[in-house]
Amino acid sequence: MTRRLLEGPHPECYLAAMTAVPISNIRNFSIVAHIDHGKSTLADRLIQLTGGLELREMKEQVLDSMDIERERGITIKAQTVRLNYRARDGKDYILNLIDTPGHVDFAYEVNRSLAACEGSLLVVDASQGVEAQTLANVYHAIDAGHEIVPVLNKVDLPAAEPEAIKKQIEDVIGLDASNAIQISAKTGQNVPEVLEAIVTRLPPPKGDRAAALKALLVDSWYDAYLGVVVLVRIVDGVLKKGQRIRMIGIDGSYEVDRTGVFTPKLTLVDELGPGEIGMLTASIKEVADTRVGDTITDERNPVDEPLPGFRPAIPVVFCGLFPVDAAQFEDLRAAMGKLRLNDASFSYEMETSAALGFGFRCGFLGLLHLEIIQERLEREFNLDLIATAPSVIYKMNLRDGSQLEIHNPVDMPDVMKILEIQEPWIEATILTPDEYLGSVLKLCQDRRGNQKELTYVGSRAMVKYDLPLNEVVFDFYDRLKSVSKGYASFDYHLTDYRPADLVKMSILVNEEPVDALSMLVHRTRAESRGRGMVEKLKELIPPHMFQVPIQAAIGGKIIARETVRALRKDVTAKCYGGDATRKRKLLDKQKKGKKRMRQFGKVDIPQEAFIAALKVDV
Repeated sequence: MTRRLLEGPHPECYLAAMTAVPISNIRNFSIVAHIDHGKSTLADRLIQLTGGLELREMKEQVLDSMDIERERGITIKAQTVRLNYRARDGKDYILNLIDTPGHVDFAYEVNRSLAACEGSLLVVDASQGVEAQTLANVYHAIDAGHEIVPVLNKVDLPAAEPEAIKKQIEDVIGLDASNAIQISAKTGQNVPEVLEAIVTRLPPPKGDRAAALKALLVDSWYDAYLGVVVLVRIVDGVLKKGQRIRMIGIDGSYEVDRTGVFTPKLTLVDELGPGEIGMLTASIKEVADTRVGDTITDERNPVDEPLPGFRPAIPVVFCGLFPVDAAQFEDLRAAMGKLRLNDASFSYEMETSAALGFGFRCGFLGLLHLEIIQERLEREFNLDLIATAPSVIYKMNLRDGSQLEIHNPVDMPDVMKILEIQEPWIEATILTPDEYLGSVLKLCQDRRGNQKELTYVGSRAMVKYDLPLNEVVFDFYDRLKSVSKGYASFDYHLTDYRPADLVKMSILVNEEPVDALSMLVHRTRAESRGRGMVEKLKELIPPHMFQVPIQAAIGGKIIARETVRALRKDVTAKCYGGDATRKRKLLDKQKKGKKRMRQFGKVDIPQEAFIAALKVDV
């Protein structure tokens, strides 16, 4: 391959003269695994072995481009790379690799990556074995019709048990693991065998070069130099520079400016043929115009039927994000707009709060997604933010026959108008060592869970529970890690909505409702959660010059109360001798002043109080 620098501002564009490879010599594959089982490290070794990057350009987790991905050691965005490989049979192959996230919150990224591939490498840690998200991700791959090659990673560790893990893969997943490849991605041991397995055991893509252009829109993001970059998988036909294309979903027409592939550097090519994965730019102004899962076709010779695509990302957790300094509101609006360009699964709308001022109600795929977005806003855009209590979507059947969807407790209608409230339920799969099983079962029971299944995978128990999502979004994952000493793994998917006896619990500070702390809770847990909240707030709200009552209320009924004692100034310090009525007069005057203060005084609730109160566990 020969490269020269492209004329233009983008530092990572190269012009490439690429040798044409028949479709039978293309392999599109994904790497799926549980968190921290070595997906990104294996991707590094494959890039290194095929010469995608020189040794001086290599770094750990080269496909994890965000600082936050490197610090946390997780993959958030799926990344793609094209590798050129000469196999032992002497033929040249093109390998298109998509490195996918392992966390349940980013299953959306996994699904759309799998739709662009024909096969998957299933990476399993040879010391830890099959985990909850190993199961979830491999089932996604099986549903997508993939051929799967099992790979046992970290066989160089003293605790590795490759033979036992092979049996586990066969027992739990039902895959034949007798010819699983045993590697160490960190040291590079046996990794060349993985490349050979990709070529010999995974099927090539199917496609007709002479047919009308049909391409799947896999991903899109905003680039400061190139504008909107669209990642596509060509199914049929050819995509060329200068071609007029139509996006069927949005019915938009564009002219292609550039076509290219990632090696992992952006390398420009003249055309993309069937079976190939690459990028295009076409002077598209908004990422919102490029709907993931859309079908791209030729404007003059369109296809009759679009591709099935895949379901759009549906937010399941909502919370309010407000700037600590009200003057940063416009900065927050601009930052969210920029972040939305590169994360189609994040949604937001403006809202106001009496306690916190102007902010945004945001939708996320899960709690980790919420945490990542908040951290990116604070770090990349230098903002100080307060997040309100996370909540889920509730369905309210009203007496007039209509149905409302509520994801902010403040919007809840009058209880007299509500016939029934329904909340979302999930099916959770938890794998835990046997000694922690009792604690895990108790945690699930305390969260109103219904046990569905309990089986054993070697020395570990696999539990399936039906749980209300409302009980999971608060701190379930943290509590699970705590009771299992970090050994339990957790995966879930939304199942249905069920009727529930839910009530709106308000928190009043100095008799003023703090809407940011109001929440919908199950009636049986309302009192304990209210008591926990007010006790926590009592510790966190600093004393004022007057008494501050903190109350938890359901409607007009107070269910818990604490009082922050007033700061007391000794007004009788200057009195010496004399009659006691003189002291009494001064104390009464102080008492009246405090009463007036309490009537007109404003209580400052520090940011830490909001955050800590929302994390209270009862």
